[in-house]
Amino acid sequence: MRAARLIKMVLLLQSRPSMTGAELARELEVSERTVTRDALALSEAGVPVYADRGRAGGYRLVGGYRTGLTGLARTEAEALFLSGLPGALRDMGLEDAASAARLKVTAALLPSLRNASDSAAGRFHLDAPGWYQEPETPELLPVIAEAVWDDRRIRATYRRRDAEVERELEPYGLVLKAGVWYLCARAGGTFRVYRIDRFSSAAADEEFFERDDDFDLPAFWEERAAQFARSILRAEVVVRATEDGARRLPYVTDRAAALEALAAAGPPDGGGRVTVTLPVESLDVAYSQLLSLGPEVEVVEPQELRDRFAGAAAGMRDLYR
Repeated sequence: MRAARLIKMVLLLQSRPSMTGAELARELEVSERTVTRDALALSEAGVPVYADRGRAGGYRLVGGYRTGLTGLARTEAEALFLSGLPGALRDMGLEDAASAARLKVTAALLPSLRNASDSAAGRFHLDAPGWYQEPETPELLPVIAEAVWDDRRIRATYRRRDAEVERELEPYGLVLKAGVWYLCARAGGTFRVYRIDRFSSAAADEEFFERDDDFDLPAFWEERAAQFARSILRAEVVVRATEDGARRLPYVTDRAAALEALAAAGPPDGGGRVTVTLPVESLDVAYSQLLSLGPEVEVVEPQELRDRFAGAAAGMRDLYR
């Protein structure tokens, strides 16, 4: 335990010009008295730790000393590739590994490059969750994530509608989509997608599985996401849209479906409106989506939806008369 702390202290001092006793105590989670004893122990072991006295004093390495103790452990290396997703790291239980990895990389860099991570962090941030929602971390995510890293099979109970089913899965990868965690896993030779918050139990086996080297997680997810988006578009509406309405249509309905429908539409009529046959999830969903476009889009079919819009327009007219 102390050996690991001494190594971390050297790496911290190697990555910065100097650090106060209080800063080192905070980083190492020890008292300042312990920092003083550790600095003395390092000096006696031949590590040139120098202590500057006074209010502006602190600890530093002298003589350009550099240690080679910067090898990354496997979990640290894996976490480093996810270091742009601090929330995801925390949810999967990898925050400490990422912190250790960043420290080792910083210590190994030349002094002129040590602020590169701060510079990049100040210019790029990935905010995975969607707007207007507080993402929830599934309770079983760390267990499943560990099985993913280790290539271990898991036995899980999964909620499907009103029933629970037992599954033996080979967990291949995790996807964080708009604040929701998904597991891509193989079951019975077939790759499937599972929402992690629908697992009511999950436990990793001692048995490992052999990964399919041809499996491409981003490509698999892109294909499944496209299939899902198409599968929920079970209804169709016909609308006449103005130029502005046609421009805004992909932003209020399914983007891919709207763009495809607009591309297949004919030329505008004499009033400048284009007739579009648009796939939608349901008439209720179409009503809420198209209502935001107001008079820029006129529903032609089905008559049921057209009547609903006519009723809404009459109600708005009476309200604002």
